[in-house]
Amino acid sequence: MNDRDTAIQPRTDAGIATAVEGVVVLDGPDGVAVTMTADAATRTANSLHAAADEARRNPPQAVAPHDPPSPGSP
Repeated sequence: MNDRDTAIQPRTDAGIATAVEGVVVLDGPDGVAVTMTADAATRTANSLHAAADEARRNPPQAVAPHDPPSPGSP
């Protein structure tokens, strides 16, 4: 097994936010759901925008395949 087999794989599908009776419901992948106040949703949106900008400035590094240890190595 190599590092890529166990690495967290980012989702490419987006969550969907809706306003329901004065709160914001965020439905995400795999059945994830979060209910927030409007203020909490705004802070979350701002945080997501900032993190996305940072991620774009610092793309993932290429991961070299992991070679199995040589016989007799620790």
